[in-house]
Amino acid sequence: MSDTLSLPEAPAKGPAPVHRNRTEWFAFMDETSAEEGYFVTVGDRHWAFFHDDGPTLLVTFEQIDSVRERPTALPYGHEVAQANGWSHLCLISEGETWYRDAAVYSYIDRLVDEAFFEDFDKVVFYGAGSAGYAACAFSVAAPGATVLAISPRASLDPAVAGWDRRHMARRKLDFTSRYGYAPDMTEGAASLHIIYDPRQTEDAMHAALFRAPWMKSYATPFLGDGIEAAFALMQLLPVLILAAAEDTLDARAFSRWWRNRRSFGPYLRAILAENETRPRRALGICRSVTSRLGAPRFRRRMALLEAQLGLAPQTPPEAAR
Repeated sequence: MSDTLSLPEAPAKGPAPVHRNRTEWFAFMDETSAEEGYFVTVGDRHWAFFHDDGPTLLVTFEQIDSVRERPTALPYGHEVAQANGWSHLCLISEGETWYRDAAVYSYIDRLVDEAFFEDFDKVVFYGAGSAGYAACAFSVAAPGATVLAISPRASLDPAVAGWDRRHMARRKLDFTSRYGYAPDMTEGAASLHIIYDPRQTEDAMHAALFRAPWMKSYATPFLGDGIEAAFALMQLLPVLILAAAEDTLDARAFSRWWRNRRSFGPYLRAILAENETRPRRALGICRSVTSRLGAPRFRRRMALLEAQLGLAPQTPPEAAR
């Protein structure tokens, strides 16, 4: 499964441009950024899209195929930035490059030399998985930035993370040179927010490598490697990015938003599956879900568990139909 941004889409307002032809899409990106930014090639496998709209800058990392498949044919980060009146910088990759490319380093260096990030009152880096790695690694270019990373990898260097065997083909990339070890690159950040599933052993071990005192972590068990997509479906992702930008993201706020999982089908199915060998606990889950949401699938499972345990049904027959 890809680690880069690929989210379910809400219906676009008005007719959406669809650019299946890459040349047409490149021209569209040039046109979109012509007046208030730019769209430039960065080496052989990356592009930079910048749109200048406000004093807060959102920096995201996305893949070209995911961007082109969106109804607007624009990066997801642009949607969030536009909704909040922010500027947006997106590093777009051809496949899972992990942004480990000398041309990308040179581009970031040039931004630093030009004091690009200093033009903004607030800079927020966001990414998930490999893009979360990039958000952390390149945040060093903007001291004082805020970083929001979902399941970020610290490194794929076998000497550091040899226990993570999920990305074997990417180990040949150089994670030891510039912008290499993500935890070290966050030392200049004002705040670092990491969201991960502690039940995913490798993700938990990566998260543990980020030990800075300004780091806050948030556990989302049972979402696995689908945290980003789940948050998008629960409409939490833009809320979290906004809270990070406004410095209001903390454990209390996250806990309040995380309660949305109680009505999120994939999460509920995951905890039910986890407790299939514990019928009384599974029954408690089914009763809670059906009392709040109805959920015919959970009603049917509840009836089976009640029969298995020899318990009287708690749901009237007509409600179970």
